[in-house]
Amino acid sequence: MQLLAWQDLDSAGRRAALARPPAGSSAEVISQARAIIAAVRRDGDAALRAYALEFDGAQLGSLQVTPAEFASARAALAPAAHAALGTAIANVTAFHRAQLPAATSVETQPGVHCERVWRPIQAVGLYVPAGSAPLPSTAIMLAVPAGIAACPRRILCTPARADGRADPGVLVAAQLCGIDTVFKIGGAQAIAAMAYGTATIPKVAKIFGPGNRWVTAAKQLVAADADGAALDMPAGPSEVCIIADETADAGFLAADLLAQAEHDPLAQAILLTTSAALAHRVSACIGARVPGLSRQAILAESLAAVRLIIVPDLATAASVAEQYAPEHLLLQTRAPRALLASINTAGSVFLGAWSPETLGDYCSGTNHVLPTYGHARACSGLSVGDFLRSMTVQELSAGGLAALGPVAITLAQLEGLDAHAAAVEVRLAALERGIGT
Repeated sequence: MQLLAWQDLDSAGRRAALARPPAGSSAEVISQARAIIAAVRRDGDAALRAYALEFDGAQLGSLQVTPAEFASARAALAPAAHAALGTAIANVTAFHRAQLPAATSVETQPGVHCERVWRPIQAVGLYVPAGSAPLPSTAIMLAVPAGIAACPRRILCTPARADGRADPGVLVAAQLCGIDTVFKIGGAQAIAAMAYGTATIPKVAKIFGPGNRWVTAAKQLVAADADGAALDMPAGPSEVCIIADETADAGFLAADLLAQAEHDPLAQAILLTTSAALAHRVSACIGARVPGLSRQAILAESLAAVRLIIVPDLATAASVAEQYAPEHLLLQTRAPRALLASINTAGSVFLGAWSPETLGDYCSGTNHVLPTYGHARACSGLSVGDFLRSMTVQELSAGGLAALGPVAITLAQLEGLDAHAAAVEVRLAALERGIGT
């Protein structure tokens, strides 16, 4: 960890304080992902089985989860787990259902009617990783908005365990969300299978979900191919930024910082505080908590990216957070909602001492699939809208065309596009002859 005073740093020092750990896909990773994609396109299901054995140690018969496996997964979970999944799904559903957009209908001038209508993406692929930890919560965050958007085809891929089965929590979460087409395939090979299709796995139009460097590289590669599939958003390691004043609880802050740091060796946690005394207490609390946590190997690396930064005032803290553009932003100050007005650039914001980021990860109702690595400057978190596409519709009456057509002709002539002008002129001529009136 580093304890820094923002006012003492020059411009280079400030850039370094907010620098993220290098996490881009290297040339080697991209090359490996490209080779995996090529093998899946060439060999289909055979390649998927070979990669499952190589990477996951799983000897697969059926690639698709069977009804018996779903039943076994349900039986494997304790009643408390079923209840928790149900509560999370209900809250995520309530929040996301309210996001459904309404159609737009405007008469821009008499006889000229313009609309914007929404349609679900016809086939979507949901990827749920299970590397260092299985993520039933990600199944919820992807499947719920896909269901609300009413995408006709929704499939889910998740890696198999060594016993050839998928994680029970992921399967139960998926089924509770209405997903019963699940394939036990992970990694870049799953992305390739969903993007191009195999004998078993259907092709989709867009792929959603986080993953490791190979998954990220594969998503980027297939999205750049006209025959592939679109991706949801740029992805990178998880991160949190906290703004705190002297009223914040050091123990809460330490716990919040560690909650992100345990995700990944490349995860980053930053505290911006107006209180030097608080920063020192947080540092001590982190040191005291770490020995009792289970993911020691990850924390040994990720804690090097923790920054405790002392700022002169909350306005500076908000400005620094805007520069950083965090995935998660926690405001633990005397008046957090007042500070929210200064925030424009974050994936998800958590107000006050009683709003830990963990609740957003699991069950408050917001989506935990968020832009990372500074992409919050231009990208938003996952929503129902990501599973929809819009179309515009226009309809002109004969009178509408007669009034507006000359404008289109003039503009077409300005651009030297005489065929464009002619498409209007032939209709105006027909109206003059009494056709259509």
